[in-house]
Amino acid sequence: MKFEILREAILKPLQIVSGVVEKKQTLPILSNILINLDDGQLVITATDLEMEVIARTSIDSNASGSTTVPVRKFLDTCKTLADGSLIKFNQDDNKAVLTSRKTRFSLTTMPAEDFPIIDTKSQLFNFKIEQKAFKKLIEKTSFAMAFQDVRFYLNGLLLEITPDFIRTVATDGHRLAICTKNMATGVNEDSSIIIPRKGVLEIARLLEDSDEEVEVIVGENFIRVIFSDVTFTSKLVDGKYPNYDSVIPKNTDKQIHADKSSIKQCLIRTSILSNEKYRGIKLEIRPGYLKATANNPDHEEAEDEIPIDYDGESVEIGFNVNYLLDAISALDTDTIELNITDSNGSTLAKAVDDEDCQYVVMPMRL
Repeated sequence: MKFEILREAILKPLQIVSGVVEKKQTLPILSNILINLDDGQLVITATDLEMEVIARTSIDSNASGSTTVPVRKFLDTCKTLADGSLIKFNQDDNKAVLTSRKTRFSLTTMPAEDFPIIDTKSQLFNFKIEQKAFKKLIEKTSFAMAFQDVRFYLNGLLLEITPDFIRTVATDGHRLAICTKNMATGVNEDSSIIIPRKGVLEIARLLEDSDEEVEVIVGENFIRVIFSDVTFTSKLVDGKYPNYDSVIPKNTDKQIHADKSSIKQCLIRTSILSNEKYRGIKLEIRPGYLKATANNPDHEEAEDEIPIDYDGESVEIGFNVNYLLDAISALDTDTIELNITDSNGSTLAKAVDDEDCQYVVMPMRL
């Protein structure tokens, strides 16, 4: 297999697929990428057996063939070459020889037929969605996913698809994030899947803040996202997600409106002297104002007060300040709304008059 390609033309697809490849592999071929050349198109594939990324680029060549090469070495080779360099790729037996002017690299290859491909034959349905909308759904919730929890289904993102909306949900057992996009999906019935954590982060990395649509294909055990020149596939988490709706506070009797910037700065300032391990902070809510207090084992204390729009009964409630800050930061509004029942109940944070994104934070006993 022979071809010539400009450094910039191959550098981008290599950078895209390299994110999937782990540095340490149980199978040597998983450190490689599959390179396939056919009909003027160069297709580069990387996998870790759970995820697969395919990047495509056009090339002026009538040749065909396939091989696998070490992705890190190939990528580093291209990075070190000068801008505008023409790379000549020539496969000879079990070696791939890369030359550019006076520079020459010889990389060890492995047979293309040994490269594993994720099976995507069992397709169930598909839908299309704007990249920026899908990116928002993921970014507004994925921060609440668990990390290495024994309840493996929490280490991922719930994706719900119905005829009328798409929703993402994430929880680590201490907080809950929900984001909904109302749209006609074209599917006939409700469905839900759990995307593993690494797959969620990779999809978010590939998505751009663009009006361009991507096609999402859901199968019995996989999700595939098709871009114009990239195809991403991930296996799904086989598990049952908890009933998140039962966690959302209903009929809360204390509704607080506060300036987002003011309450964020108040929490950030006060948290400086919170316990570094538990990150506890106490909110004292009174008509017209909110006071945040924190202390630590060194007997240091912090206190800050801001005005709020509230005229109900007084209440004191403790939180992990990081969880509350994450929820407030995710809201795209100047004024946020906190819905509280009492010091023992969960708090619902959302934008005023906007139900698209909602965040539930459990209280903390201080």
